[in-house]
Amino acid sequence: MAGPGEYVTDASEGMVRVGDLPSALVERRRRHYRRRRCPDWGAKARRYGTGVRVLHDLGAVRRQRPLDLHVRYSRHKCLRCGRCFHADLADLALPHCHYTHRVEQRAVRLVIQDGLPYRAARWHLWRDHRVLVPFATIQNWVEGVGEKSGRSRPAPVPRPGPGLVQRLRGGRRGL
Repeated sequence: MAGPGEYVTDASEGMVRVGDLPSALVERRRRHYRRRRCPDWGAKARRYGTGVRVLHDLGAVRRQRPLDLHVRYSRHKCLRCGRCFHADLADLALPHCHYTHRVEQRAVRLVIQDGLPYRAARWHLWRDHRVLVPFATIQNWVEGVGEKSGRSRPAPVPRPGPGLVQRLRGGRRGL
């Protein structure tokens, strides 16, 4: 067992191929419901299917392995409006994102508060938390927060549309 301040070699140091990295620990979670309320109408919505979403989370450092969350969720269809939706996973991750909120917050903190460059933050996340995030993804997260650039973008100048310039009534419908 390594004590504080003692240098411990990284088992993955020097690996060139991604396939050589240690396999991830899998933690299974459920968001599987028989019925939910429609977000638009509040009417009953029955389950019509299920899905699985894989999210990468901060890993198990002692085991030197990453952690993947396999979340099984239910898909529902509203009986009143016919809208299809799935069980809410917003507390775990953003829509269409492969990483949990914890990973995103840690990466943004490393760049903004600690002042690390994107590539160094990527290495830090792998070395200390065993999550492999592309540095471009970290850059997108930081730019989404808006702290790194230091300059504010001016609001776009409102311009008259073609209907106002040509004095057409009702826009361009007359064409």
